[in-house]
Amino acid sequence: MVNITYDPSGSIQWFDSDTDTLWTYNPGDMAWVLASTALVWLMVPGVGFFYSGLLRRKNALSMIWASMMTIAVVSFQWFFWGFSLAFSETGSAYIGDLKYFGLKGVLAQPSIGSTRIPSLIYCVFQLMFAAITPMLAIGAIAERGKLGPIMVFVFIWSTIVYDPIACWTWNTNGWSAKLGGLDFAGGTPVHISSGTAALAISIYLGKRRGYGTERLAYKPHNTTYVVLGTVFLWFGWFGFNGGSALMANLRAVQACIVTNLAASVGGLTWMLWDYRLERKWSAVGFCSGAIAGLVAITPASGYVGSRTLISFVSYARILTPVFPPAASVLFGFMAGTLCNFATQLKFIFGYDDCLDIFASHAIGGVIGNVLTGLFAQKSVAGFDGITDIPGGWLDHHYIQLGYQVADSVAGMSYSFVVTTLILWIMHFIPGLRLRASEEAEILGIDDAEMGEFAYDYVGIDLGASGHEYRDDTHSHGALPAPTGGREPRHMPHNHTHATVVPAHDASSMEGSDVEKRGAVVS
Repeated sequence: MVNITYDPSGSIQWFDSDTDTLWTYNPGDMAWVLASTALVWLMVPGVGFFYSGLLRRKNALSMIWASMMTIAVVSFQWFFWGFSLAFSETGSAYIGDLKYFGLKGVLAQPSIGSTRIPSLIYCVFQLMFAAITPMLAIGAIAERGKLGPIMVFVFIWSTIVYDPIACWTWNTNGWSAKLGGLDFAGGTPVHISSGTAALAISIYLGKRRGYGTERLAYKPHNTTYVVLGTVFLWFGWFGFNGGSALMANLRAVQACIVTNLAASVGGLTWMLWDYRLERKWSAVGFCSGAIAGLVAITPASGYVGSRTLISFVSYARILTPVFPPAASVLFGFMAGTLCNFATQLKFIFGYDDCLDIFASHAIGGVIGNVLTGLFAQKSVAGFDGITDIPGGWLDHHYIQLGYQVADSVAGMSYSFVVTTLILWIMHFIPGLRLRASEEAEILGIDDAEMGEFAYDYVGIDLGASGHEYRDDTHSHGALPAPTGGREPRHMPHNHTHATVVPAHDASSMEGSDVEKRGAVVS
């Protein structure tokens, strides 16, 4: 039986007989972290809807399925040994041990993250971070990956990629934590690791059928899903960043404020950059920018203020503070700008990352980590009345930028190398190869792998039967989208009226699955 009592204020008290210590937990702190847990859970299907809307109809359901599958697989992995590998106090500087195997002993003792909440609450809160991270990464299998092997991949990747990075970032024994790296809510463990893993997956899988041709000249099939996914993500991010304070206090409030502001500025910035190309106000562009802003502010959300950016001018080799606008505005602007242009890396280097996961999450995470080194403040971190840090460049702690860069490079390198090793080892194990067949790619992953559809109506690729084909055709005006997906190649618009290219009848036909298959055969 747990030795729990209550003080006159209603706070929970737990007596640790091993150390003769009485610990007090405030119900408000516990309630806020539990509520944040639910908010972050909602983000995982949010990623699924966001990714689903960006794809073609025939692959839409697979991403929503992947989001729920990831929650289930990681929940078991976290119970089995994930939490122990990431957060056992007796682990090494790189990974924990099996002290909490099967969550043995995880109950009322103070958590490793904060003594203000019990370990069991911290465990379930961190589970949500562990669940969303591989979901962000496996969007890279979109339209060409098998669903069965991806479940095995998620379990392995969570164990030997996510858990070690989470350990060295947030565990008090972790090398980055001891070095002095600042990562409030997951710039490296969540975003850099998942974005870089997505790059490794994209390179391993190779290009989709028809890459670089009109066969993949499509835009997102359901922008409503993209917006809906963004709503879930933005809403959940208040728990993602605000909950990472692990208490209901002013620091949590400040994290929520800068989170919302960075997302807003990021969305507007990306949308305006896209407007220069097509002279269209893009909902997808706004949503992409909002997420980029959220990614960038994540590591800094507990360290930067909404009123504490300092612009510098160089005078006699001295950086002099001039005026204090909002630091989080800069995070949003830089993420919305740099992540937007980073989407063009796939054209330069020739990899097929149709959802631009690397550009949004890996690059966005690096931007956030670097800016944290510049703008983290001792005063903001102290909003909780407990945290004491030396700060970043604003507090004249210049080495902090080096710590942030070291953590970013380590996370990116480790994730890319180990993810690649996992993929190629699975490649040579019967039944675990991730690449879907060309036939499955033509038919669509939903039908080939699931036998189900997101809609009663789907676009069918008739290219294999000799028909003229264009799947999910949309107007691009004079701006081609030769790779399909989230962000096209940046090309100046000629300002002429767009010409709507009608879809081939067979690529948008209605009817039963049998009728659609019959058309392919005929």
